Amino acid sequence: MTWTADQPIVSIQDVHKSFGDLEVLKGVSLQVMKGEVICIIGPSGSGKSTLIRCVNGLNDIQSGSITVLGQEVHDPKLDKLELRKKVGMVFQQYNLFPHKTALENVMMAPVLVLKQNKREVEGRARALMAKVRLHGKEGSYPGELSGGQQQRVAIARSLAMNPDVMLFDEVTAALDPETVKEVLVTIRELAEEGMTCILVTHEMGFAREVADHIYFTDRGVIVEHGPPATFFEEASDPRTREFLSQIL
Repeated sequence: MTWTADQPIVSIQDVHKSFGDLEVLKGVSLQVMKGEVICIIGPSGSGKSTLIRCVNGLNDIQSGSITVLGQEVHDPKLDKLELRKKVGMVFQQYNLFPHKTALENVMMAPVLVLKQNKREVEGRARALMAKVRLHGKEGSYPGELSGGQQQRVAIARSLAMNPDVMLFDEVTAALDPETVKEVLVTIRELAEEGMTCILVTHEMGFAREVADHIYFTDRGVIVEHGPPATFFEEASDPRTREFLSQIL
């Protein structure tokens, strides 16, 4: 299938996912257009993280369809490397190589996986380090960086693959409150530059500010969704209202 810009860049249709007897996703559907910022919120165990891991092919699905740029993610013939070039993902844990400098962490995938020219990659990686406001930290090892700085290295590392879509899975959950803001500023800048972003987050103020659309999940289904202005002020489902009353 050929993708065109008037079609969703990510399309999730009636996706079911189980771990053994536990059904985690029970027929989830949503669509993301190019340049949109989507925030997925909900209580722990509601299927949020599982859903975006399915978008990146990290989790398989039992039924339904997920396409990225018109390509079926769970097509057995799809080269997962090709998918990972298109879809970057940043996790709650930074997963940096502790024995590599920040710059080396950013460079590794383009050089080792994509076999790109090391000198060209280094130039790009240095620019990305500056982009996430870590100029001067290129030679630092992860253990010498704060949690917020490590998470920004992880964001730069994902961007080094030149993805079309970025997935963020609770990327501030493990951070101290004072370092959360610097990571959210970085994501906000990406969104303002037109990067398509899907975020699982508990940062409601951030979601209200940057999201084009918010989805509330509970017990494996999308309960309610809408633009922030109406979602936060006019939520109609009792489960949504109860969740918002607990965290706002």
